Amino acid sequence: MFYEQRMTVPESPADLRAEYEDDLRAVVNQHGVDAVAERTDVDRETADALLEGESPALTLPEAAQIQSLEAGEPDPDEMVTIACEHLLLGMSTAVLDVDALEGELDLDLDAKEIQQKLEQRAPMSFEEYVHLQYVIADGAP
Repeated sequence: MFYEQRMTVPESPADLRAEYEDDLRAVVNQHGVDAVAERTDVDRETADALLEGESPALTLPEAAQIQSLEAGEPDPDEMVTIACEHLLLGMSTAVLDVDALEGELDLDLDAKEIQQKLEQRAPMSFEEYVHLQYVIADGAP
């Protein structure tokens, strides 16, 4: 699950995202596109694109809403909180600060934006989350 603490990552952020999309795709496949569209903020087109193997634009909360449809999963807000807490914990373990993350990210985010996203004071896309998690886990000892 994407919100769990990562200590290792695959070769690239794209590979990590593909891993998570496989998990989300399985949820959409199990519950159906219509149920996902009705029970989450994810529109039918986005759920369908995910089911078809595409990488649609998702927010971190939308990914959490999809994942939360599975039995035994935390509610979406709790999942987002856990995910962000694990990023912060990973930064501590890897001895990384937001300035170091800024230098390592392949995204156009400055240190202040990264900090706001980690603290959930600014919205985070699923793509941003995956990239942050990748850099943090890749830098962990």
